[in-house]
Amino acid sequence: MKNVVVFLILFSSCTIISQEKGINFGVKAGLNYGDNGKIEFSDVTNAGDNLLSENADDRVGYHIGVFLRGDITDNFYLKPELQYTQNSSSYSFDNRKLNYNVKKLDLPILAGIYLLGPLHVFGGPSLQYIVDNDLEDVRLSEVKNEFTVGVQFGVGLQIRRLNIDLRYERGITENQAQTIDANTGQTIRVDSRPNQFILSLALDL
Repeated sequence: MKNVVVFLILFSSCTIISQEKGINFGVKAGLNYGDNGKIEFSDVTNAGDNLLSENADDRVGYHIGVFLRGDITDNFYLKPELQYTQNSSSYSFDNRKLNYNVKKLDLPILAGIYLLGPLHVFGGPSLQYIVDNDLEDVRLSEVKNEFTVGVQFGVGLQIRRLNIDLRYERGITENQAQTIDANTGQTIRVDSRPNQFILSLALDL
């Protein structure tokens, strides 16, 4: 709960410097397409040696949230966003398929430039707080870092009150979720960093 409050404070304070020109508030939602990092199986009885390592298959997730956009100048803006996101990945090996889901709060702090008419580009850091994550029916109870940092950048079109943008996101902070398989005794580790494309539709209110 404390981390959620911190996110709300950061979201509010990010717009103070842009109050002179006015602030637009809005809602947004969209789809994510990408994956997380590798899954690794290691044998705790054999000095932690990795027995298997597999890359993730891309899957579709979603996000929904709010944003504030403040114009610093006529061509430059600051846009903090606060959103709930679910990322999904799947891992296929040995005739098995495991689905991995991450539920998190995202706080991208984006700076953008209007290039030509409605066209604009943007980028910036994205603060992330992992609310929950699970591997199939097994809840991964141990995450190395609940609070992580990533980066986002992309391009968008602002048409009156409607904005559509496509961006790329990559997690920077190294982070793993892990559990122990009750049947085999193996330690399962999943790289929880997002590596995805995000398509968003936003509306100024």
